[in-house]
Amino acid sequence: MAHINDHYLKLKAGYLFPEIGRRVREFTTANPEAKVIRLGIGDVTRPLAPAVLKAFHEAIDDLGTTENFHGYGPEQGYDWLINTIIDKSYKPLGVELKTSEMFISDGSKCDCANILDIFALDNKVAIGDPVYPVYNDTNVMVGRTGEADEKGYYKGIVYMPFTEANNFIPDLPKEKVDIIYLCFPNNPTGTVASKEELQKWVDYANANDAVIFYDAAYEAFITTPGIPHSIYEIEGAKKCAIEFRSFSKTAGFTGVRCGLVVVPEAVMGTTEQGEKYSFNKLWNRRTSTKFNGASYPVQRAAAAVYSEEGWQQTKEIIDYYMDNARIIREGLQAAGIACYGGVDAPYIWLKTPAGLSSWDFFDKLLQECHVVGTPGSGFGPSGEGYFRLSAFGDKDKVIEAVDRIKKKWGK
Repeated sequence: MAHINDHYLKLKAGYLFPEIGRRVREFTTANPEAKVIRLGIGDVTRPLAPAVLKAFHEAIDDLGTTENFHGYGPEQGYDWLINTIIDKSYKPLGVELKTSEMFISDGSKCDCANILDIFALDNKVAIGDPVYPVYNDTNVMVGRTGEADEKGYYKGIVYMPFTEANNFIPDLPKEKVDIIYLCFPNNPTGTVASKEELQKWVDYANANDAVIFYDAAYEAFITTPGIPHSIYEIEGAKKCAIEFRSFSKTAGFTGVRCGLVVVPEAVMGTTEQGEKYSFNKLWNRRTSTKFNGASYPVQRAAAAVYSEEGWQQTKEIIDYYMDNARIIREGLQAAGIACYGGVDAPYIWLKTPAGLSSWDFFDKLLQECHVVGTPGSGFGPSGEGYFRLSAFGDKDKVIEAVDRIKKKWGK
């Protein structure tokens, strides 16, 4: 009989968002008249920008003609998309990249997991707490960890608390680590890091021959001047950092699927014999073997995001969501509920009122306000006592949800 991967059995609970879905389904089945407003999962609600949709349609039409038909494309992505992203998104930040250093994918969730393929299991990993669950769970799945303790921490992972005490910027690890996960603007706390703060991490990585996995999925939502949009704005980062970006939230591609990974050629690891080897070459080999590339129409649509018309329309959608974030943030503050984020990210991280646990507040909010959010403890032990609300929703529903919360919890 075939053996299973026993490491999956270490995952004590189901993935966070399916569990939320299960509870919501149970509630709506029992209360069909309830008008539930969902501000939990970070799924977009606005239609694709017209210029992006037009490019999508035209690319699909290309597939219906012999002269414009496209079959297999480059596994790494079409150069015309890669160079567009470099020119429009990185060069304005003062960041120079080679075409060979960027890889187009079907989403950064996959990339954050798949990148582990090219790193040995004996690497010591540092992960934030609370954190996007994919970072933690995929390290468990590949066999890098032991069992979880009573708090939910897995043996073999170094956890870095994001708390009010450190302004949601974790302290440098006290022990040497080899891989560091950083996410800014942060999911779930919605907070950001300055250039000075990120410089400390880059300096640590270079001094300790570590690699930073930098998740910049929400960089397009930054509004505060001077906040870095890319880790490569930091001196020395191209020697130690791999960056992930996504079109999911930036351009509403959650159902379209497109992302990218930047692996600079200067980011090096060592072989068992101690020889240096480029992670770029390894990722290129992995990509060529395990991936056939994002589809041609999707990449055409992604390129259209960076056209003058496409970016103006995309920015209007981003502004729509960020106005939702303002409404939520200001509404919670008016109700006397402590909250963070919502300025440079589409997430608001609130402190649960009345000392409720994260899941108790989830149930209470659902049952009494008919509003869905995300329990902070689902992102890690340090998230207990907190709760995440998403700005990805229709404005009228966001306003209604905030009014319901204020009526219930306002002081």
